[in-house]
This record gives sequence, structure tokens and C-alpha cells, in this order.
Amino acid sequence: MEPIQHELYEYARDRIKQKKGLFYHFILLFLGCIFLIVANKLLGLYPEKTWWTWAVTVWIFLFILHVIKVFVINNFMNKNWEREQIDKLMLRQANKIEKLKNDLENSNSKAE
Repeated sequence: MEPIQHELYEYARDRIKQKKGLFYHFILLFLGCIFLIVANKLLGLYPEKTWWTWAVTVWIFLFILHVIKVFVINNFMNKNWEREQIDKLMLRQANKIEKLKNDLENSNSKAE
């Protein structure tokens, strides 16, 4: 397998793993919400209070954060973005090194 094909394969595999984790989270959220409602209503765990709504709300909030991470953040902060950032930093470092070399040469020529 060529390096480019291998990189595309790895990216696709990682994205599928992320989406698979998100779907598992959704199923767990759904089943967990049902369990919390049943625990509150049928099992009689503090039936006078609706504590399960707070638990479900927090869980849905965490699920929304997971969705944002998978579909928004990882979409624009992927391998290409990482490569661009690395290239920028390497160019910045090369420019600093070149400037230091020039400054050193100028100070050496002035000292003579």
C-alpha cells in the first residue's frame, strides 16, 4: 500500500471509530434515560422529586459536546490542519535561526 493510500485509510479508520463511539454514546444515553425514568417512577427512588430530569439534562449536554467534537472540531482540526501548523512552526523556527545566523555574522564582522 502506498503511503498516501495508507494515510487515507488511517484517517478513514479513525473517523469511523469516532462516529462509532458517538453512536454507542447515543444508545447508552437512550437506554440510560429510560432506566433513570423507570428508577424514578416505578422503583420509587425519590418519586416526589424529578431528579432524573437533571441527570438526563447533564447527560444530553455531554452528548452534545461529544457530537461537536466528532463533527465540528475533528472536521477542521484533522491531519491537514496539523501538517499546516507544523509547517508554519518549522518555517518560523527556520526564520529565527536564519536571523540569528545573520546577527552573529554581522556582530563578528563588526568585531573585526
